[in-house]
Amino acid sequence: MDTLLKDVFKAFKFVEELYAGVKKLLVPPKAYSWQTLIYLSVFSWFISSFATGYIRDIIAFCGWLFLITGTSWYTTEDPLRVPGTFMPVGAVITGFLVSVFAFGSPENVISERTIVFWPVLSALITAIPEFIEGSDTDAKARIPKSADRPKIIILVASCMVLSCWIQFYFVLDSWLQEYPSLQADSFKRSTFVVSTQPIIKVPRNGVVILEKLQPIVEEQIAERPWSEVERWLLDAKQRVGSLGNQVIQKNLAKYEEKELWRVEPRVVNTKSGYILDLLSIWIGPSSNPRGYYLKKSCRIEPVAATNNSGNKITVAEIECDRLSKFIAGSPPPQQ
Repeated sequence: MDTLLKDVFKAFKFVEELYAGVKKLLVPPKAYSWQTLIYLSVFSWFISSFATGYIRDIIAFCGWLFLITGTSWYTTEDPLRVPGTFMPVGAVITGFLVSVFAFGSPENVISERTIVFWPVLSALITAIPEFIEGSDTDAKARIPKSADRPKIIILVASCMVLSCWIQFYFVLDSWLQEYPSLQADSFKRSTFVVSTQPIIKVPRNGVVILEKLQPIVEEQIAERPWSEVERWLLDAKQRVGSLGNQVIQKNLAKYEEKELWRVEPRVVNTKSGYILDLLSIWIGPSSNPRGYYLKKSCRIEPVAATNNSGNKITVAEIECDRLSKFIAGSPPPQQ
């Protein structure tokens, strides 16, 4: 019985201590405190949800100011430093809130600019106290002490370099979205770029061009009179080039790299007919100075057929390779 009562008292004591800790954290010790500012920010956002137009924007603006000030106050009372620097962790948190406030939007709270400017804003927030002296009620601007100036300059410069690298990452990511065929290239000789994804061996857009072009060419050749097909092949450069441009504009419209693809044919006369090679040629930047291209070969041969009148005629039969070949180097010359 005594043991049970002791356990009950311990449980009550634990709850009491937990309640005291929560109360100390949440209840402002005085009106002028960081908890008051945090509560004002929550109250402002709650009130702004009932407002409209510019009134809502003004209340939300005040809410952001209360949140940034309260967070900064709380995290600088007993600052925990970022390892290796004199930057408080609180400045990093406050810098993030300021960056979201300045560069975010209701549709995209954490934008690219939010991330890019975060380190610089954190460094500036860390440096601001060095330009102020005095107490809470009597403060004035000052020039930082000579002993503190180097560390301020190093901190701000380091954060600016970090922001530049983050911006560089976003730029590269944007290029790879607009020019996905670059992912098929090698970055082994690059000083700044390291591919973290498996290398794509064949550029997908080059394959798409040939896959979409093949049935169009087959439709214009298959089962047509042989003499008509031979005339078509004599003008193949213009015909295939025009069809290729239509395919590129239709299927690669969302990519900026659509201007860096070109379609050309190569026609070779054989004993049994012709070989028509459809080439999708990459003319954009490449680690190979001679670039690369993809090829799909089609064999065109004459075969006997019967027309609607019952007369025997010679028509064309076309058969294309199933897969496109990736070839590094310049395309073969025109025949």
